[in-house]
Amino acid sequence: MEAAQKKGRYERIMTQLQGLLTKPGDPIARMATIAAVLSHKFDYFFWCGFYRVNQDELIAGPYQGPVACQVLKDGGVCWAAVNLRKTVVVPDVHQFPGHIACDSRSNSEIVIPVFDKDSQLVAVLDVDSTSFNSFDDIDRHHLEMIASMVFANQ
Repeated sequence: MEAAQKKGRYERIMTQLQGLLTKPGDPIARMATIAAVLSHKFDYFFWCGFYRVNQDELIAGPYQGPVACQVLKDGGVCWAAVNLRKTVVVPDVHQFPGHIACDSRSNSEIVIPVFDKDSQLVAVLDVDSTSFNSFDDIDRHHLEMIASMVFANQ
């Protein structure tokens, strides 16, 4: 997908999500809405969803795609994003030390931390692709903005 086309699609998605998430609401319901919208708008999003932080575990939250790992212990791309408290983009998950393969068809991944209104890290938005090198700075920038919508208007 060309950069301009991708930016335009993200802008339309953000407008759609702003309309859907106008009122304060349950964060889990907001996560479900975000995962559903994203998964239907990008054909290279093989798996799209959230893992919620629960002490020393990440617990599967709302997602779209094949069956997810239910609980992630320390390791993998999701925990890297938690530990670094920043987005992690992995062009080839098979080269990522400690990668957790919930589905062997995944080849690239982006994970965005989700912070609540008190700046507590409460979840991650995880997106996998079956293609290598699927995610770039356009994805990073827009998915970070979208992840912030989980606790917008709260």
